[in-house]
Amino acid sequence: MTSHLKHAFIAAIMAGIIIAPIFGLQIARAGAQTYLKPEWQIVLLGMAIVFVFQAALRPMLARLLKRRKTVKALPALPDSVRRGLIVVLIAIAVIWPVFTGRAQVDLATLVLIYVMLGLGLNIVVGFAGLLDLGFVGFYAVGAYTYALLYHWAGWGFWEALPLAGAMAALFGFVLGFPVLRLRGDYLAIVTLGFGEIIRLLLINLYSFTGGPDGISGIPKPSVFGFPMMRRAPEGVTTFHELVGWNYSTHDIIVFLYLMVLCMALVTLFVSNRLVRMPIGRAWEALREDEIACRSLGLNPTRIKLSAFTMGAMFAGFGGAFFAARQGLVNPESFTFIESALILSIVVLGGMGSQVGVILAAIVLTVVPEIAREFAEYRMLIFGLVMVLMMMWRPQGLLPVKRPQVEIET
Repeated sequence: MTSHLKHAFIAAIMAGIIIAPIFGLQIARAGAQTYLKPEWQIVLLGMAIVFVFQAALRPMLARLLKRRKTVKALPALPDSVRRGLIVVLIAIAVIWPVFTGRAQVDLATLVLIYVMLGLGLNIVVGFAGLLDLGFVGFYAVGAYTYALLYHWAGWGFWEALPLAGAMAALFGFVLGFPVLRLRGDYLAIVTLGFGEIIRLLLINLYSFTGGPDGISGIPKPSVFGFPMMRRAPEGVTTFHELVGWNYSTHDIIVFLYLMVLCMALVTLFVSNRLVRMPIGRAWEALREDEIACRSLGLNPTRIKLSAFTMGAMFAGFGGAFFAARQGLVNPESFTFIESALILSIVVLGGMGSQVGVILAAIVLTVVPEIAREFAEYRMLIFGLVMVLMMMWRPQGLLPVKRPQVEIET
């Protein structure tokens, strides 16, 4: 009991030191003068909360967690039931925009973009066990590939999409070489540096990338060559004129949603097939033990390069769609916070669990939009949720069921 109180007291002091500069001193104005107004009651409240949690709640949670010896995974469903459930969920996702508004459809589009990114990073982190903190760099490569091809060569979305994925995959392949001999923290530092290098290059190559201003006026994808816009250039038929509809911006939002839904489903299908193929088994062997992987005759170099390349390719596709959806790209859209958010999606859902990644992408994207009145404390709440998750369920929301053999002694 004494040790708990001692640790709780030290934790409360440290919390006060951290909270005081942020919440304890507020900027106030009195006429033409600006001064710092102390708000010590907020600091004391934070210290009290930390003290109570460390002294009482944390030991209670520790005792509860010790009683849970096993982690429940998803129940195994018959193949026919699983296929039927997938078909029903896809059908609901397709017809859902008919029964909701524009804002909800636009939010769902953003969720599906993060689903694509989470599934791509899941290959690197969840399947191959390689910690990547610069995944947003591949995302930026895909977005800027489409933007630059349109700006300098006049390419459309469908022409640039394969090249965006190929360029991101090439960058992933190139990144793989410096990290072949690295593991753990060293690997994380190198990948973090890669993501920052990409962002700084985009800022400094002003004459080519537009620098901090970025590139604007990027067109939306067309439907079989027919643009979805109010007025097309002379001699070009728009899609709504072709089908005889009245022009509506809601149609564009729905079209983008359906398109990214198809891309997310393709990403899920391909990654699901890959993990069942020999390359997927090699990723899992590398994740579990690189030395044992090498002793089995597998080449860790090729395995790491394949994981980085495949994960980066999906990020490139997502980046190209992001550029088309936004209509503009700039380096501020590809900061480290994006990499942290994508990695949090993978960790929160359960590393290696595709269903868990989808669920975590929905939670981490939708919940902040619902609680907009707490936008000022968004990152604080986000960090608190991640800390509690690591204490309560470090395996993630839906941990993947890994094959194992138990030998009775």
